[in-house]
Parts: sequence; C-alpha cells; structure tokens
Amino acid sequence: MDSVVYLGGLVVLFLLWEKTFFFGNVIIQEMDFSYIFLLPLSVIFDIYYYLRAWVIFKMCSAPKLHDQRVKDIQRQVREWKKEGSKTYMCTGRPGWLTVSLRVGKYKKTHKNIMINLMDILEVDTKRQVVRVEPLANMGQVTALLNSIGWTLPVLPELDDLTVGGLVMGTGIESSSHIYGLFQHICVAYELVLADGSLVRCTAEENSELFYAVPWSCGTLGFLVAAEIRIIPARRYVRLRYEPVSGLEKICQKFSSESANKKNQFVEGLVYSRDQAVIMTGVMTEEAESDKINSIGHYYKPWFYKHVESYLRANRSGVEYIPLRHYYHRHTRSIFWELQDIIPFGNHPAFRYLFGWMVPPKISLLKLTQGETIRKLYEQHHVVQDMLVPMKHLEQSISAFHNDINVYPLWLCPFNLPSQPGMVHPKGNEDELYVDIGAYGEPSSKQFEAQASMRQLEKFVREVHGFQMLYADVYMNREEFWEMFDGSLYQKLREQLNCKEAFPEVYDKICKSARH
Repeated sequence: MDSVVYLGGLVVLFLLWEKTFFFGNVIIQEMDFSYIFLLPLSVIFDIYYYLRAWVIFKMCSAPKLHDQRVKDIQRQVREWKKEGSKTYMCTGRPGWLTVSLRVGKYKKTHKNIMINLMDILEVDTKRQVVRVEPLANMGQVTALLNSIGWTLPVLPELDDLTVGGLVMGTGIESSSHIYGLFQHICVAYELVLADGSLVRCTAEENSELFYAVPWSCGTLGFLVAAEIRIIPARRYVRLRYEPVSGLEKICQKFSSESANKKNQFVEGLVYSRDQAVIMTGVMTEEAESDKINSIGHYYKPWFYKHVESYLRANRSGVEYIPLRHYYHRHTRSIFWELQDIIPFGNHPAFRYLFGWMVPPKISLLKLTQGETIRKLYEQHHVVQDMLVPMKHLEQSISAFHNDINVYPLWLCPFNLPSQPGMVHPKGNEDELYVDIGAYGEPSSKQFEAQASMRQLEKFVREVHGFQMLYADVYMNREEFWEMFDGSLYQKLREQLNCKEAFPEVYDKICKSARH
C-alpha cells in the first residue's frame, strides 16, 4: 500500500481516536495509538510464521528436526531432575504469546522448559490423520490442509489458536454437534513426562493418560506432537441465515437444528434476550455465482455485523462462503472484541485502508498493555465460554442476561461423549451441550467482576456444565472439583510423579489460587 496513503490514514485516525471509559468513579480519557502501530507488526508476525512453516514442510526437514527438538526437551527435564527438582516446570513460551487474556505469572517462578515445536509434520491421507507439533496454529493448519483438499472435522475459529492449547485446554467449532470438542478428533498424543521419558498414548495404548490429557493445562507432561483426524474438504459452505424472535423460539430452533445431523455446521448469534440469528450450513463443491460471499476479504464487513443485517431486515437468506473464509469468519474482528479496541474498525474507510492488517495479535496487545489498564479491563470486561447441557439453554441465556448482560452471545452446539476424563456428561450416555460465549463490556448495573462471575459459575455447576479454562476462573478449589471430575486426573498425577513436577491445574489457572 502506498506509504502516503498509509500515513494520511494514520492522521485521520489520530483525529478520530478519542475514547472515554467510565469505570465506577474513574474516567479515563486516552488517545491510545499503540493498537494502530501494532497492526503492521502483527502482519510481519503472520508472514514470518507462514513462510517458515511452508519452507520447512516443502523441504521435508520437519520430522528430522522434530526428533532432535524432542530429545532436547527430554534433556532439559532430566537436568531439572538432576538439579533437585526445586521448582515446578512449565513451558518456556512467554505468557504474552498465548491467546488467553490471562497473564501467567507462574512463568517467573517455575523452571522454563524451552519447546520450539511449531510445525506440521505429516499429512497421511490414507489414515486420514495429520501429525502436528503443539505450537502449530489453526491458520497454518487450514492453509495447508485446504490447499490439498482436506480439513479438520473441528477447526476452532481464531488463526492463532495452537494445537497444544486446544489439546491441553479445549476447542470448539460449529461442526462440534457432530464431532465433539477438539479433543474428540485427536487420535494420539506424544508427551515428555516428568521423568524425561517419551510416551505415546491413544484410546487403546496408555488409554488413561490419553483421556486425562485434555483440560489438564500442561500439568501431566509436555505435549510434543498430536495426531488429529482429517476429512475431505469442499470449496464452499452453503450457509443459511434465519432470524428468530422470542427466547423460547430461539432455544427451540437452535436445539432442533443442532440435533439435525444433516447440518454440518450450526451456530447462533444472540443480539438481545429475544433476538437471534440461527445459521446452518453444509459443505458443497458448487455455488450459485450471485450468492458467493468471500467474507474473509479484508474490505468486507465484520461477520457478526453482516449477520445482524439479516436480523434488522427481518429476512432469511442463503450464501455460499469459501471454506477457509467460513472457518475464520470471526477472526478479523476477534468475534466482536475488536469493536472495543478499534471502535471505527468496521467503518468502510478503515476496512479499505487498513483492514488487510486486522486483527492485531492478541499476544502483542497483552505485551503492550499497562498494568492499570489490564486491571480495569479485568474488572469491567467479560471474556467467558460456559458449556451447558442443551436442555438448559433457555435458563442459561436468562442467567447470562441477569448476571452480566453482554451481547452478542455466541451459541455453538457440541456433542459431549460419555468418556473418562475431567469433562463428561452426568449420565452414562452422550449428551448434546452448547457453548455460550460472552465477550464484551457488561451492561448490568449490578455487575461486579468477582461476585457476578461467581454467581454465573454457581449456576453452571448446578446444571452440570463446565467453564473453559482460558478465561478468569473465580471458583475455590472445592467448587472447581465439583464442576470437573478429577478422579482420573489425580490418579495419573500420582502414578506419573507429577506432583513435584507440575502444579495442579487449579493452582495454575484459577484467580483465587494465583499470586
């Protein structure tokens, strides 16, 4: 882009950018241009990692380098043990590089094990499996797999989400009502354990470890590779938008579409307690040319705003979206979080001038965020995903409305298999659940971060739901293990001598346990 146009645009942004935040009795007026200057830096990050992954994969050097790097990780763990195991271990990846908004202060006190594993190792189309390293991200995976006609059955939304984060935490997408969570499409994990040994686990081999790894947040061992199912891809997603009014009708419509396995994708955006758009989609090779919408292009409206246009017009519609554009439809606006970072980001002028640099890297935003702003953000902003049984959807939306009142809400259905591990249905049968995502500034006048979130966490426990662990968790230890089944996890920690090597998952992620 012409430098004169770019600089001229920055001047325009300089004149426009003045935000006023009201937090209790504190008014902060700031003209914060760091986000604007982070955009080009974010582009450089993207280009570097994309080219690096492409070159290594084309040269077929990744498998050899992988073995060397794993041996180095084993060496570091054994050295830690020889030195007396004085502190817990953790990955050496800086906390600011993670997608989670939480700041991992434990990195400063734990033994940092350097893990440089960010490559796609092998695509086996006969077995329909891709083998990847833990720091490979969803942007890399889709770019490669889609180019050769394959895709992941569950491909979580944001480009920067890593395989390791999705395995050790969790991941979900609008196809999860068929395939389950990200962990349910994984067929094998390779880990370096607390004694420095390398182990492979599947549903048949070392099965207890295989089921205990998801949601463990790196407290059972260091993930060094994962094998993940792949399925044939198609060129487009035929997506149908349908506005629905009335909470009861919204829940009925969403539940019925989620139970219909003919729908390969199901998603809901709830814009108020009584208004939503339900979207259903299927992959297809053919498309009606006048209905193709390449929503991922930088100059296009943000996806959630595009969806809202159907609600405002009170009309249903059908579009054909290129597959990769569909998978990353919320990436450019980070769902709808970017409206709080760059309020004019969806303006046509901004999209055409600077949209190609969006979104800024979440990791870079964290790196440049001051402590005062971070604390204010924690107190007056919500980023949460709660997983609740579909049968409690109506009750759950009401609880979200009463406790935090954040819109839009993201609805994503998923099948939860009855399997061992920290997260499973209450009974012995698979059950349909829904992820309710709330991202934004609460409108509830009674909102107080700790009290309001504890109230919402209590409701989720009562309906046998679960909280995604990337977010701020306010539960005490007893409440945490009431929500999650720790029986297998604790058994493995004892068997594998993890208690001296890694903190318990609660101590690693919960606010009441962190210092």
